[in-house]
Amino acid sequence: MGLFSSLFDRNKDYTYVSPVKKADDKSEGFPELYTGMNLDVFAKGGQPFLTGKLAAFSTTSLSIERLPGWLSFELAEPGKSMIVHGFTKKMVPFTISASIEESTRVLCKLKDLKVEEHEEHRETFRLPVNVPASLFYQHDTRCENPEECVLVDISTGGACVQSEFLHAEGEVLRMKCQIEDYVPMNFLGQVIRVMEHTPGKFRYGILFAQLKEDELTALTRTLYNIQVGNRSEWRRNDIGHW
Repeated sequence: MGLFSSLFDRNKDYTYVSPVKKADDKSEGFPELYTGMNLDVFAKGGQPFLTGKLAAFSTTSLSIERLPGWLSFELAEPGKSMIVHGFTKKMVPFTISASIEESTRVLCKLKDLKVEEHEEHRETFRLPVNVPASLFYQHDTRCENPEECVLVDISTGGACVQSEFLHAEGEVLRMKCQIEDYVPMNFLGQVIRVMEHTPGKFRYGILFAQLKEDELTALTRTLYNIQVGNRSEWRRNDIGHW
């Protein structure tokens, strides 16, 4: 299998450890969590409470620790209602309601977990943006010859762009974009769908190559913050922290 076949294989089985499923437990329908994943925790009113990494979990409790280099957690009274948001390794969004079991400066333990269903969540949530973007041929590693286009929507798995330039299905392109005043992003992607939207204007479905952990975290945070209107709370600052 070639390099790009490996990067873009849509049928690849991304296998990882998930909670053990038993006939009488609550794991059916529970998101496939993994230790070390980043989670955002909000108060019920939508106020950001903390961002941390998952240290331990079951279908009844979550233990969240500080991220390296981050300051201590805020404290909350036991029993306070919270909302947990994250993305699985297959980049499927999930939301879990919970309550505080234990709250310290370095650890937050949650109980009474309940997976919240959202009809608007597709296999991969796509955020409509309609902002200017640029496409570049794969060999243009310095991004010197841009093709101006419009970013129609974007997700952690890929994007839809509209362009006057014609590209073939299977072609590998580079895409640069900036959503509102967030940090500019640069992706390598493969055209997996081509459609003539209007005469002379083409829409392309672009599948991103597997993102690095920091790229996935940055894109996930950007999309979610815009989606729920928390831009002023978690905007990237000059030293790269959220």
